[in-house]
Amino acid sequence: MFVPFLSERTPAQPHKHIYPRKGGGGGKSGGGSKGGGGSTGGSKGGGSSSPKPKSVPLGGKAPAGKGTATAYGGGGGKVTTIPSGSIFAGRTAGGGSRNQVFGSRTYGSGYPGVSGRGVFNRGFPFYFWPVVWGGSAENAAYLHDSEYGDPSNSSRPGGPMTQANFISNSTNTTFHLLADNSTVSSLISTIDTNCSSHLSSSSSTTAIAYNSSDPNAPQPQQAVQYYRASSVVLTLDGYNDTAALSNDTNALDTPLPTNIDTTLLDCLNQTIGLSVPLIDAAGVRWTAAPGMGAIGLFWVAWLLVGNLI
Repeated sequence: MFVPFLSERTPAQPHKHIYPRKGGGGGKSGGGSKGGGGSTGGSKGGGSSSPKPKSVPLGGKAPAGKGTATAYGGGGGKVTTIPSGSIFAGRTAGGGSRNQVFGSRTYGSGYPGVSGRGVFNRGFPFYFWPVVWGGSAENAAYLHDSEYGDPSNSSRPGGPMTQANFISNSTNTTFHLLADNSTVSSLISTIDTNCSSHLSSSSSTTAIAYNSSDPNAPQPQQAVQYYRASSVVLTLDGYNDTAALSNDTNALDTPLPTNIDTTLLDCLNQTIGLSVPLIDAAGVRWTAAPGMGAIGLFWVAWLLVGNLI
């Protein structure tokens, strides 16, 4: 089974075997869990059948119009160029598909056909903007690019950045998921469906606002996997990847601790890769929505042009 974080840094490769977990259902252990005390067993996912695509409403001001992505969807669609006069003019958007969502531990990974660290002047193959890390780091300027605004920017596709925590019920292991609000909310649901038998009842059931000044918030050196053009990241509490805080592109990632819950890690990884919401531009006709604002209108303009050509 594919677990990319357990190897040294290598160029991102398409994930060839994405599938739902079997037997991942049942209640979370401990009092107050959805399944009551202890694990109820069973499978909420239903054997080996593939989950059906599910529409996910998108918050934020862009992309506008229909304003949905699809959990378990294939993504793809036509690549378009953002027209002159618009924010991010000249960059490309769209075309990213399900088998291209996996990056690596490197910020700036997960962009199909693009390598290197950082997100400066990048396109939007999945339409979503990359996560942004608050604060500053003298030795890691590539982590702190201001072109996408701060984490609370409500114009981000999917809304402001939020987080969720996923805590193992068998070891002292805590993971955090960081992305736009719509994505985090969707993934909480699919992770609960697939991985609940591995989760403590203290795990998140709703998205939590990301406060970059909180010392307990996810940090870039804790990243174990980026997805969807670095617009989603999974972090591990207690992990300190010194390579992430270095400008040395040849620095090797710090190995993960050996005493973590790798079963939960694998379940989270597989579920995020399979179900992270994607936008298929070819199947959407974009129209303006009331109160979108200037940034939202720019997305409508270039997406509409791209779909009509």
